[in-house]
This record gives sequence, structure tokens and C-alpha cells, in this order.
Amino acid sequence: MLRGLVICPDSELAERLEQALSDTGQIVLVRDLDRYPTELEFMRFARAHAPQVVFLSTESLPKATEIIHLVEREFPGLQLVAVHRSTDPEVLLDIMRAGIREFLALPFDRQAIYETLTRVEEVAQRHPAAVNSTDQLFAFLPSKQGVGTSTVALNAAVALSRNPETGVLLMDMDLTSGIIGFMLKLNNAHSVVEAAENAATLDESLWPQLVTRVGQMDVLHSGRLNPDFRIESAQVRNLLEFARRHYRAICVDLSGNLERYSLEIMHEAKRIFLVVTPEIPSLHLAREKFTFLNSLELGDRVSVLLNRGHKRSVVSPAQIEDLLGVPVMMNFSNDYQGVHRALQSGRAVDPTTELGKQFTNLANAILDKKKVEVDTKKKFTEYFSILPRYSSVGADPKKSAG
Repeated sequence: MLRGLVICPDSELAERLEQALSDTGQIVLVRDLDRYPTELEFMRFARAHAPQVVFLSTESLPKATEIIHLVEREFPGLQLVAVHRSTDPEVLLDIMRAGIREFLALPFDRQAIYETLTRVEEVAQRHPAAVNSTDQLFAFLPSKQGVGTSTVALNAAVALSRNPETGVLLMDMDLTSGIIGFMLKLNNAHSVVEAAENAATLDESLWPQLVTRVGQMDVLHSGRLNPDFRIESAQVRNLLEFARRHYRAICVDLSGNLERYSLEIMHEAKRIFLVVTPEIPSLHLAREKFTFLNSLELGDRVSVLLNRGHKRSVVSPAQIEDLLGVPVMMNFSNDYQGVHRALQSGRAVDPTTELGKQFTNLANAILDKKKVEVDTKKKFTEYFSILPRYSSVGADPKKSAG
């Protein structure tokens, strides 16, 4: 079914058009405007609703022409249908000169509308409307509870937001233990739960109420503990589609429980950052999860982030790579005091500290601003062997989904 947008200052004409379109059952109208929008307004509407066709009143041909030129320049593939009260030949000629080939006029004959929508749908399928949508979606997955994934996700998002012209969204999708709101001392009562419940009708008016602006990024926190709430896959898809059209980079903090909606997010993600610490329980569960993700053909998207690493760790980065079969992309130092100070003040880790610089390196690597080489080949003088039961990947992936 086509998604349509109506722009028509003539309220009577708009009402009759919308009724005629509704009667066909071929289209869903996502928005109607009773005025000609500014360029900025139109771009905002198009990003929010991703229409496939715009029914444009030519009551004011100069204003309509501005919309036509904007669509040609910014949204190639978005179909336009002119709407007018009259079928006067001069009106038709003006519309054709403006570049529109489809035209509807009163009394809106049902057969004419059907044929117009059929042609529009055929073209839309061959040449989908090109509404800008980012592929920079990053999922942060903990190997187990308590490895500091929320700290990593938060600071990575903040570091990303420091880059000019990088609109960033941080989403806390841990509905049982989400802590991003607490870490940033947010008091917005709205949360990801409401965003999911309204995912099919999100628009440029509702969204600013749901998110909280923190510095140069937007945050959608998990809200109050609500174990009974279930997010459906369709809600996640609609939510991510909306966010992709509005932000250049999206960081999602996951619970690690591998819920259906978490798997949906990871299937949409460009990279899955598996956060581990250099302890055996964390590494064991990391391998279980990687094995499971590999069974879903997501293994090639996984990058390992080693958190709280230090020189005296029992397990070296090289050993972790051997165990998991995945390179350690980055090693974050164990700066307990720095993280504690950040929590007390409700902000990110100081970017001038060693740990803060490491988060900046991660952001640069994500944006491909520069290649950040991670020294995973350095071994400690004394080699600590890992327990035999962790020496090969042989766990049942189904067990890790529970």
C-alpha cells in the first residue's frame, strides 16, 4: 500500500480528495497539510513520514513549483500528483511545464484515481523514493551483566556527537536494567516504551517530546522498570526506520538477554560491539553469544571491545582473540575513579583522560575518520593458559538464547 502526503490549502478540495483516495483502499495518508510548507518543513515531513507520493495542489502554481523543484533535488523517486478543481487546458499545460505528469481534478472519478495510483505504484516500485537514511547503527551487547556496556555505549555516543554535523541518537533498549537515564540524571518521563507504542505514528511533533537533548546528542532512555512490556518486531523496525532518517549515527545499548527485539536490532546494525572484561565468566558467555550470533549469520558484524583491561589481567588480548575467534577492536583502561566522577556529575568521562581519549578513538574508528590500530599482538612475559573447557568453540548456541 502506498504512503501518501496531501498538500492542499483548499480545505474542501482536500477533504474530497482524501475521501476519494480512502475509498480506493490503495493508499494510506500519513499526513495532510493545509498550506504550502517551507523547504525546511517539507524536508522534515518527508524524513518523518517517508511518503511515496505527494498530492500537490496547484492552486498557487509558483508555490507548488517550489515544492516540485525541492522534490527533484532532494527526494528523487518521490512521486508527485497534481490536484486542482479544474481540468482547464491551460491549467493542464502549466502543470506539465512544471514537470508533473499525473493529474487529478474534481469530481475525482474512481476509475481515474485507480489508474493514477496504479501507475504511481509501478514507478515507485521501480524507482523507490530516496529519503536519506543512515546505515550507521551500532549495537552494544554485553557478554554478561556488569561488564560496563552502558558506560561504553554512552561514552561512544558522546564522542561521536563531538564530530561536526554528526547527529547522534543514544537508545537504551535494556527494559529490565536500563541505566542510561540514571547515568545522565535525566528527568524526562517519556521513554523508549512510549516510542515503541507509537512507532507506527511517530512524527516531527511527537519525537522531540520522547527524546532528551544532552549536549550535542539525543537520548531515548528505557524508562521505569516494566518487565511486563513486550516490544514487537514491527515496532522496532518502525522505530529504527524513523531514527535512521533523522540521525547520522545511532548507538543502541542492549540488555544482553537476546530478546527478539534485540535480535531485530542486531540484524539492522552495521556493527555489533560485544563488550567483555578479562575474566573467565565474561569470556565464556561472550563465546556463547558469538557462537549464537554466528548461527544467525551475524558473526561477521561482531567486534570485541575489551573493557577494564589492565597490564596485570590474567587473560591477555591475544588470548581473548584466540578464544573468541574475533579480533579485539579496542581495549579500554580500567579508570574506576574517572567513571565514578562522571556518574556523580551525570556526564560522560572526561575526554582529556586516557579513557576519554580511548572513547574518542572508538568514535573516530566508527566514523572511519582515521584508522586506529589496536595492539592485540603484544603478549605478557608470563603466559597464563585458559582452562581447557574454553579452548574450543563447541557450545550449543540455543542455550545462550535463554
